[in-house]
Amino acid sequence: MDLHLALDPRRKAASLEEALRTAVRDGRLVPGTRLPPSRTLATDLGIARNSVAEVFGRLVGEGWLEARVGAGTWVRERPTPVPADPVDRSTRFDLDLRGGLPDGSAFPRSAWVDAMRRALADAPTDALGYGAPAGVLVLRERLAEYLARTRGVRTTADEVIVTHGFGGLLGLVARALVARGARRVAVEAYGHVSHRAILEAAGLELVSLPIDAEGARTDLLGAAAAAAGGAGAPAVPSVDAVLLTPAHQFPTGVPLSRRRRELLADWCRRTGGIVIEDDYDGEFRFDGRSIGAFQPFAPDRTVYGGTASKALSPALGLGWGVVPRALRDEVLETRRRTGSATDALSQLALAALIAAGGYDRSVRALRGRYRARRERFETLVAQHLPDARVVGLAAGIQCLLELPPGVDEAAAVAEASARGLRIVGLAEYAADAETPSTAAARPPALVVGIGAPPEHRFEQAVAVVFAAVDAARRGRVGP
Repeated sequence: MDLHLALDPRRKAASLEEALRTAVRDGRLVPGTRLPPSRTLATDLGIARNSVAEVFGRLVGEGWLEARVGAGTWVRERPTPVPADPVDRSTRFDLDLRGGLPDGSAFPRSAWVDAMRRALADAPTDALGYGAPAGVLVLRERLAEYLARTRGVRTTADEVIVTHGFGGLLGLVARALVARGARRVAVEAYGHVSHRAILEAAGLELVSLPIDAEGARTDLLGAAAAAAGGAGAPAVPSVDAVLLTPAHQFPTGVPLSRRRRELLADWCRRTGGIVIEDDYDGEFRFDGRSIGAFQPFAPDRTVYGGTASKALSPALGLGWGVVPRALRDEVLETRRRTGSATDALSQLALAALIAAGGYDRSVRALRGRYRARRERFETLVAQHLPDARVVGLAAGIQCLLELPPGVDEAAAVAEASARGLRIVGLAEYAADAETPSTAAARPPALVVGIGAPPEHRFEQAVAVVFAAVDAARRGRVGP
């Protein structure tokens, strides 16, 4: 192994001893590391072999190193000191019901290995070099076909850009919008904190859109409000773009109604505004009816985004965007400036998986699994927590559990945490407080993710939710 050590040329042996001792103390040389042979290290450092051997001997005597007969010199295992003020580790998070997390145990390992093998066998040499900023062409072609077939998206491979997840796409689009003069973006009143942080980091001011039974209040967007006759709440401040989850609002589970979609498309045409559509789990609808993407309503003004995170795994880091030609050049230029890129080998493998039907099979299998979990969760709630209510579209991998009257949301979350369960209350997703003039006050609720636990632990996790709610109702903390 190579070993970087800075030596003083005037006192090589002494400085070697100090450098090795410091490297072990600081953790740069971890216990169990085998050091280079004294002859090799002496040659690399330009020092006498006997000097290296003497240094090793002294450090062995001090307990820093260990000499194993016939096996060389190793960094010795050292006892870990007990901190004076130990961290309280009484809470272990063994279960996870956070929204938006898929079941990692469902990843199609064999199919992915086969796809990677096919991709490598078929890849031309130039595919293994520095790729185009938009991504590997064969994947963009496969995605254009897949999105048109399954989500109704109107696109060609030229408009598809492969990114590192939806967050990567959102950051590129946000910076491109700011570069062309955008200053303000509307976001749903409940949504991902990380997405709002990405927009703000790009320099955009956020404006909150309330949510009701028809989804986000796109009827409050300037020109859309005028077209709707100004009914209801006053129009929100003028914005340059809107970030939405139209098929299945995250995390409330409400789809954007057709009327609201038409008003949003009209707002695009009247103002030239941009819609950023996060279609994060559009494939997972459980009642047989399909809610397509918004993008076909305004394809020239919509950036459509999706990922492989729910159908395969977040670990792949693969996302994509259908970027209209009016914005495509700015987005690609932003990508060139930031130097971001997406793993080409994974792109080739995903293209092979889609072409072989493996991606569709994974979606269908997970759709059945998550449908069964959602139905089981609703049954268990009816049996064990009848004064609570499960709300949200029968789709995706999370739903809202509206808590029984008098149960505090934060208390229920704390009780779940004390029992080793990760779960989040609806308030944690709020962009800001909704005002009475634009939306009715929402009852306390937990965002229950049905995806993350492995199959054999799902009902155990749900039982912890019920116990936590019961404890919060009674006003006690802990199991």
